[in-house]
Amino acid sequence: MADAEAARGKDIIQLIGAAVEGGATIIQLRGKIWTCREFLQVGINAVQFLRPKKILLIINDRVDIALACEADGVHLGQDDIPLPYARKILGKKRIIGISASAVKEAEAAEKGGADYIGVGPIFRTLSKKDVGPLLGLDRLSKIRKIVKIPIVAIGGISAANVAEVISAGADGVAVISAITASDEPQKAAAEIIESINKQKGRRR
Repeated sequence: MADAEAARGKDIIQLIGAAVEGGATIIQLRGKIWTCREFLQVGINAVQFLRPKKILLIINDRVDIALACEADGVHLGQDDIPLPYARKILGKKRIIGISASAVKEAEAAEKGGADYIGVGPIFRTLSKKDVGPLLGLDRLSKIRKIVKIPIVAIGGISAANVAEVISAGADGVAVISAITASDEPQKAAAEIIESINKQKGRRR
């Protein structure tokens, strides 16, 4: 996840490039501290950079920005625009992910037509100040048993613990500080991807 606040002044497109070189397959763009125009411009730049590489771009929270910059989809929290209205605006072809921190939220997202669920926070994280109680691996596993659509886990995930997260049932992970705060973001991304691939190989 490319996060404006966590980047602390680093060039977002360069961070995205490093993550992609490290093996990231989807980029989620989060811009809580940007103005609407700033967010839109970074979104446009990200699309121009990622589309030739066939890497998907998901915009965090902002359906309008996702539509305007022609991103591949949007990720919505429980307090954002409701899923049916987002689908009405974006259409069936764009991806819509929904944050879920409880089984009921995950079930509702799946029934409502979400393409994936973002589950967390799994571990403690410094990247977001407004996080709720930690879910942990046990509750992640419970959600995995109930929903069939892909689960992307978030919250304090790094190369050191990502294998546990995949083992608990996540299909993928959204990572902020482990990459953006690293002096070697490409290497950090590659280490996380390597751990994911190894664990998925064991699950087969």
